[in-house]
Amino acid sequence: MRTDSSPGTLPAREHLPAGDAGTPVLDVVIPVYNEEKDLQPCVLRLHEHLKRTFPYAFRITIADNASTDTTPTVASRLESEIAEVRNFRLEQKGRGRALRTVWSASDAPILAYMDVDLSTDLNALLPLVAPLISGHSDLAIGSRLSRSSRVVRGPKREFISRTYNLILRGSLQARFSDAQCGFKAIRRDVAQVLLPLVEDTGWFFDTEMLVIAERAGLRIHEVPVDWVDDPDSTVHIVKTATEDLKGVWRVGKALATGSLPLDRITRPFGDDPRDREIQDVPKGLARQLVGFCVVGGLSTLFYLVLYSLFRQFGGSQLANALALLVSAVANTAANRRLTFGVRGRGGAVRHQAQGLVVFGIGLALTSGSLAALNAATSDPAHSTELAVLIAANLAATVLRFLLFRAWVFPERDDSRPSTVVAAHTPSSPTYVTTPTTPFPQYQPQHPLPQRPAAYRGHDTTQFRAGEVADRTWEDATLHLQPVRPTDTDPRDAR
Repeated sequence: MRTDSSPGTLPAREHLPAGDAGTPVLDVVIPVYNEEKDLQPCVLRLHEHLKRTFPYAFRITIADNASTDTTPTVASRLESEIAEVRNFRLEQKGRGRALRTVWSASDAPILAYMDVDLSTDLNALLPLVAPLISGHSDLAIGSRLSRSSRVVRGPKREFISRTYNLILRGSLQARFSDAQCGFKAIRRDVAQVLLPLVEDTGWFFDTEMLVIAERAGLRIHEVPVDWVDDPDSTVHIVKTATEDLKGVWRVGKALATGSLPLDRITRPFGDDPRDREIQDVPKGLARQLVGFCVVGGLSTLFYLVLYSLFRQFGGSQLANALALLVSAVANTAANRRLTFGVRGRGGAVRHQAQGLVVFGIGLALTSGSLAALNAATSDPAHSTELAVLIAANLAATVLRFLLFRAWVFPERDDSRPSTVVAAHTPSSPTYVTTPTTPFPQYQPQHPLPQRPAAYRGHDTTQFRAGEVADRTWEDATLHLQPVRPTDTDPRDAR
């Protein structure tokens, strides 16, 4: 079973628990600087989309980065007119600073942001946050460079974007595809420990956050997006690119020197399939295969050297037998210690004896191959003999591994629970006692907090499939709950 030596400060991911109905599940932040023209259309369009399609309570937060035009007035008016809109004013510029400030103060479990131009199609918003709500992922990003993304932009922006991401892959070994698409989300518990490690307060904020999260082992979900370039964008491309390259150098240096405390945000695995006890699935198979291949490769080279040496003093059959015997003893000892992890001298003689039986099988394969070669040609070349022996050894290697694993070094199951049988007497029954683990207290799951009824666009009653016909929607949830030892059914008369 795999264990984590450094569990970190983050708990294992879980589906978001039910909370107060008044608390929004999603907080979408819109950072703005002098956006008096685009702010109101953006907020109205986003609010209408969320109200129509998003099934949970939400909030839209306008993060004003020290605007000098009438943006603060527009933001205040929107806040007063729309219940789900909040306005936050910062006296310093910087998109990263705005996101850090608002995200750190938000009470929503899912935090997102998008650019005010709404270049990204909003239909990708629910797919963006769904993996975070379910507990599948820690961060989510929109990707304009995915194969299934549909993007409309000029060749200059396309070249710069792809070049920048290639730089990230080459210098910081980043595996995410699009660092600067203005369409991202993060779980609040992750943000609380990740944001203090992010130094940048400008456009490099996204990249630094993603690189640190990825290096810490957090899961990043990517969503292909439909994206249309805004020709009126106020982003200064040259200045932004220069600052980004400085940020790449700074983060790369921090990673190389180990100055980033990544263990703070290491998240232990929850229900990791690699930690499960599954019947009939071999444990450590991958590691043993690698070890066996390494030992086998070295043994083969050792065998070929011995064969070439012994061949100078005798026939091919004798040279093959001697070389295979010596290499088999060395191979069994190496696999015993390195591949199957057997320590000490206990059972060493038995293992070598069993190894010699396996050697006999290999000898039969290789000797038979040589006999077939000599029958086919009276004077085979030395290189031909070696080629035939290599092919025969490959076949023998597969069989050798299976015999080693199943017979010579079988896996011991020390964790199997013991069974205690009480003494049987004519007046008492036979009892079988096995160690058990108490079942955890069952916590019924409730749906996430819904939007208040006043915010819903349509007042529609929804039923599960098949419920209308038999009129069982009143207690349909009870039928869908898994059976647990602590569950009781009030309709059961027993």
